[in-house]
Amino acid sequence: MWLSLSNPLVPPCHTLSQSFQRPEQELTWSWGYRPRSALDRVKAMAPPPPLAPSTPLLHGEFGSYPDRGPRFALTLTPQALHIQRLRPKPEARPRGGLVLLTEVSGCCTLRSRSPLDSAAYFCVYTYPRGRRGARRRAARTFRADGAATYEENRAEAQRWATALTCLLRGLPLPGDGEITPDLLPRPPRLLLLVNPFGGRGLAWQWCKNHVLPMISEAGLSFNLIQTERQNHARELVQGLNLSEWDGIVTVSGDGLLYEVLNGLLQRPDWEEAVKTPVGILPCGSGNALAGAVNRHGGFEPALGIDLLLNCSLLLCRGGSHPLDLLSVTLASGSRCFSFLSVAWGFVSDVDIQSERFRALGSARFTLGTVLGLATLHTYRGRFSYLPATVEPASPAPAHGLPRAKSELTLAPAPAPPVAHSPLHRSVSDLPLPLPQPALTSPGSPEPLPILSLNGGGPELAGDWGGAGDAPLSPDPLLPSPPGTPKAAQLSPISEGASEMAASSGLPPPTPGAPVSISAGGPPDHLLPPLGTPIPPGWVTMEGDFVLILAILPSHLGADLVAAPHARFDDGLVHLCWVRSGISRAALLRMFLAMERGTHFSLGCPYLGYAAAHAFRLEPLTPRGVLTVDGEQVEYGPLQAQVHPGLGTLLTGPPGCPGREA
Repeated sequence: MWLSLSNPLVPPCHTLSQSFQRPEQELTWSWGYRPRSALDRVKAMAPPPPLAPSTPLLHGEFGSYPDRGPRFALTLTPQALHIQRLRPKPEARPRGGLVLLTEVSGCCTLRSRSPLDSAAYFCVYTYPRGRRGARRRAARTFRADGAATYEENRAEAQRWATALTCLLRGLPLPGDGEITPDLLPRPPRLLLLVNPFGGRGLAWQWCKNHVLPMISEAGLSFNLIQTERQNHARELVQGLNLSEWDGIVTVSGDGLLYEVLNGLLQRPDWEEAVKTPVGILPCGSGNALAGAVNRHGGFEPALGIDLLLNCSLLLCRGGSHPLDLLSVTLASGSRCFSFLSVAWGFVSDVDIQSERFRALGSARFTLGTVLGLATLHTYRGRFSYLPATVEPASPAPAHGLPRAKSELTLAPAPAPPVAHSPLHRSVSDLPLPLPQPALTSPGSPEPLPILSLNGGGPELAGDWGGAGDAPLSPDPLLPSPPGTPKAAQLSPISEGASEMAASSGLPPPTPGAPVSISAGGPPDHLLPPLGTPIPPGWVTMEGDFVLILAILPSHLGADLVAAPHARFDDGLVHLCWVRSGISRAALLRMFLAMERGTHFSLGCPYLGYAAAHAFRLEPLTPRGVLTVDGEQVEYGPLQAQVHPGLGTLLTGPPGCPGREA
């Protein structure tokens, strides 16, 4: 069903599709304007000049809420908010005195509903790890009361909230200038696509209980649609007016993002459409790309809700990265695009045969692996690839995997104007009630109203203000910018010609080889037609294989690091294969070591590796399973080519691996 978070009965100041947030939350942010050229994208993705981690940016004294609580000294640095209790008794070892910005989803300023209270309030939403390693939400509210008037105290609270928001979003702070809310751009507009059947069927519940509260605290503006069937997301994005969105985020497993990317590349304006930033919040079984995003953000390996919260924190902070895509041509001549992997043999067998255990979530792959080892098969085939560099068949443990980086710079020509026609919007009758924090002034008899979406009632009773938070009321900081749409209109794209992509920056095309043309996407200039001889410079091997895997990012699953040195934009497809003759015990050891990304250091003689720009796989066994991004495709010869930086992935800021340790 389509679930639009737009309610015409909600007053304009609380239009949920325009900027869904708690009434008290006044700070909004943006990833900035949406860049349209390659140069703009490079500038937009470039981080601001780094500050020393311990550089004090702000320092001040705050009270607590309620007013009779302790007083604190706050110090804001580029990496953390330091909290020290001053009264009634300073703490020698303060508990919770260091709030890392990597654990902060957002902040806001509040005011008391009592006219006699001249203080302003500053609230920070954090998700620290507990003693058992799981994240828990915590809200810290501080009272700005150093001045005699509310206006002065409000300006101080806004100064802190603005500075903290700028640090979270990677926005530069003025060197000597005044820190005011004018530094903050408009909220980004996100389209959330939720597959309610993802994983164990908990995607919608996880989205409602964890994702929506967090991104609301961050001030993100979004609309949400539940997908109803296979390829629903593909059809949807083909008809979107993409200029109305700053990003499309899937709340599911890897399969929904596969539909989104292929839908974008099937549009007449695919050159511009594929640059729409896409993100993933993991609520599926495999969650391979989310595992790579989690690793890129510097978090420790995680599964389940912890992985979801980590990726949600990174999404709240903003930031994007070029994403390599793999164009895959199948035996029938049809073409699809992959962001993850192409698999044949053991990996694809486990992926497809474990579908019947989907109710187990990620455990389905564990059970599928055990069953696959019990009935281990080998497959005969011919495997050819265009090597990126001269590398040994298996990377030496001392040197690790190659880190070659493409020098590609994509600069697609602007897409031609397209006409739009209205698309009927079916609004779901499923309510999405979201709780408002119990923040009302002590002197006010009525609490703030609980808003519900699409006519739903207050079914979710919750306190977003945190236990013990005192009642406060809205203190709007930024008005809605002019021209902000009240509701995003979903419009189909009319048919029209589009220009082809600019030069890919890869090795020159094969002389005399015809280019494979598809309905959308760039041409595969490195690939000859299937069935014709491969060009010079390729490497070919033929024999019996247990598995062949071609992977783009580092992760094959949330907890499987198949290509430890892979990056989102290295311009390479990482090829791994296991020849026949390997024992079941050795294969099991290899997959156990893959959880740490150390499988290449085992010295297994049956394991091979190469980094490539393109490859061709020709199965010589009459029966088998081929998968692209975990989706089964027609069985037969296929070939693929990397298109570096073709897409854009919402990753959040990069982090140092193991920074949580």
